[in-house]
Order: sequence, then structure tokens, then C-alpha cells
Amino acid sequence: MSANVPCTAVVGLQWGDEGKGKIVDLLARDHDAVVRYNGGANAGHSVVIKGERYALHLIPAGILSPGKHAVIGNGVVLDPEWLLKEIDTLAAKGVDTSGLIISSRAHVVMPYHKDEDGFREDILKRAGSQRPVGSGEGQAEIGTTKRGIGPAYADKAQRATAIRAGDLLRPETLRAKVSLACALKAAMLRDLSGGSHELDANAITDRALAAGQRLAPMIRDTTYFLHDLLAQGKRLLFESANGTLLDVDHGTYPFVTASSCAISGIGPGTGVPVQRVGRVLGVMKAYSTRVGSGPMPTELFDATADGIRQRGREFGTTTGRPRRVGWLDLVAVRYSAMINGTTGLCLTLLDVLSGVPELSICTGYTIDGSATDRFPPDAADLVRATPRYTTLPGWSEPIGGARRLSDLPANARRYIDFIQEFAGVPMAVISVGPDREQTMIL
Repeated sequence: MSANVPCTAVVGLQWGDEGKGKIVDLLARDHDAVVRYNGGANAGHSVVIKGERYALHLIPAGILSPGKHAVIGNGVVLDPEWLLKEIDTLAAKGVDTSGLIISSRAHVVMPYHKDEDGFREDILKRAGSQRPVGSGEGQAEIGTTKRGIGPAYADKAQRATAIRAGDLLRPETLRAKVSLACALKAAMLRDLSGGSHELDANAITDRALAAGQRLAPMIRDTTYFLHDLLAQGKRLLFESANGTLLDVDHGTYPFVTASSCAISGIGPGTGVPVQRVGRVLGVMKAYSTRVGSGPMPTELFDATADGIRQRGREFGTTTGRPRRVGWLDLVAVRYSAMINGTTGLCLTLLDVLSGVPELSICTGYTIDGSATDRFPPDAADLVRATPRYTTLPGWSEPIGGARRLSDLPANARRYIDFIQEFAGVPMAVISVGPDREQTMIL
């Protein structure tokens, strides 16, 4: 698994929840630092070690490997209070978090960002409920986690009211910025809420300063830190949040997240040029899932979906929401692999399909009567796509104990071969259960 490259990236090839946390945890032992470059507390990576489950939202999964640096890059939007809660939870489980480093240029999610996120989703949901069924326009709400991620990124672009992690260490600067932000946002939030909504700038500032005081030893210029590591011959592992199909530029827009989830986000999100990445591992489930709104051509609404959801524990790490479940969409996976320049596939949750007698794989679409094998990332096009399936026989044997390809049933191996041949990318890792040990490294 250890390749002679300075940097490796782990990205999701679907709509998130692919199992990136487990893959990052496996790779961390061969790297000196694990770097998160996008997203915020809307992400959720689960890692299971000897039966103990760790849920990570902001902290890179490398934190579970002693002696490694876990870096939150400048492309992440940081919720300070959520991060402290996560640190305390890990510490209570005996995890050493002293290797955590936070970019001073990471933007901060403030309470009013969460308010705005929630109000906007509520308004969009009401607007969507008024659309006629079959209008082809889909739902209006984006399906966010209401954690303030989009509004925080919007403030980053608008600049005047943006707050960065370094500002948490500058009381006068922070107080002035929060005061301005509250003055500008109060009227907007009152309009969005449809009633009175007051913002107490002093109270918000005091809470942020208290969080900043605890986080101060971890906040630094991470761009120079990462380049110094590379100059010393150290190896970096880049960890993406969310999945490529949720990328703000390349995903199923507008039903996407607010950041760059593909490897194109590494440069702006860390300051390390993407050409330093020599290996790109794309993580994919053996089936498809999605949380929130937006088209999903292979979605199922039957007992098969219910069975997969229960066996795969398909409930959001961040929200607990039941995930939408469908057959594997290889057209989408191949598109994401292309976008990322993927050099190896990591197949997860293969064990969940044990007992399904027949497996359908989407290998093309029909859109407005025309056949295509290309993925249309615009939601207005994808909502009109009808999947065209290839069917393979399933297997009945449980495979959680398999540690070599030869341990797998013939039909499971056939399923794997079909995936890598269609995607045009070789298989690098196969996961047959949630635990660290339930993994085949090819």
C-alpha cells in the first residue's frame, strides 16, 4: 500500500458517505501528516477500531494514528465549539489529539451562519412543496445539514464579514468584525425568519474568544508547515470531505455542497500544488447512497433498499438522517474517477450485498429518448435520466471474514472485476466490514 510518492489523496467518487474515513485511517500509518482540505462539520467520517466506533466531523481521520500530524487546512470552514466538543470526545476515549494543527486562514462558522442556513432551507422547502409533481424541476431545498457551511463560504467570498481562525486570537479585531456582521445580517435574518431575530454581538464574540483561547496552541500558518514537511521528505495524505458528486463545480448542481470535494480543491484548500499528488485513491460503495435533495437515477424504494439500508447502517454520521439507497451507478463513478485522475479504486461495503440474489449495475442512461454513457452533472439534466442496467448474479455467503480475493465467492469477484473494467481504474482496496482488519489491500 505504501507507494513511493510524496502525496496521496483520498476522494469520494459518489455522493459522500463512501467510507473515506476508513481508507484514510488505513493509509495514515504510511504518511507523516493527514490534511483535510474542504468542507466543515457537515462531513462525517466513521472509523471502527477493534469494535470501537469513532465519528469524526472536522478532525482528520489521521488523528487515530499516534504520532501523526492532523491538519485542518485553510479550505475548511471551522465551527470552533463543534471542534472543541470533538476534541473532548476523542480525549475521553483515550485518543491523543496533540497532533492537531489548524490553519490560521480557515474561515469560521458563526452562530448566525447556522441561523441563515436553517431559515433558507425552510423557505426553499416551502417553495418546493408548491411545485407540481412531475414538473421535472425537482425539490427546491438543497438538503443541507443546516450547520452553516454554505453561508460561511458565502461570507468568505464576500469578504467584509468573514472571520478566520486567526481572528479568534485578536480580541479587538474579532469584536469589530462580529459587530459589523451582526449589523449587516440582523435585518436579513429577520426577513428570513418572518419575525424578530436579534443578534447579540457581544455574546457571540465572547463565546468565540473563549473557544479561540482553547484552540490557540493549535492555530498556525499551515501552508508553510506543509511545505516544510515536504522539503524534509515527509509524506502527506490529503483527506476530502463529502464526495465528488457534491463538488460545487463538478457535482449535481445546485444540489451540492459549498466547497471543492475533488482533488482540484487541494491547491486552494491547503496551499500545496495538486501536481505534488502522485496517487489518487477514489473511494466508492458497492451500491449508491445519497443524503438530502437532488436527482439519483438508480434510487430504490423497495424491500431491497430497506435491507441494504439496515445492513449498511445507512444513516448520516452527522445528521442521523436515513440515506437514500440505490443500485451502483457506474456511469457516475466513472465520471468522478475521470475528474479526479483516479489511480486506484477503494471498494467499500461489499459485504452489505451478501444475500441479494441479483445485482443491477447502471451502465448508461436514456435521456429524452436518447441513450448515453456519459454522466450529466447538471441536476436539470440528470433528473430526466432513466438508468440502463446490466444484471449480475449475487452471492449468499457472508464475506466479512475474507482477507484475500480468493476468499470471496466467485460472483463477488465477478462483481469487482466488472467495476474496475467499466471504470477503467484498477482496484486497490476492498473493504468487507467496518473494522480496520476487515480489509484487503491489493
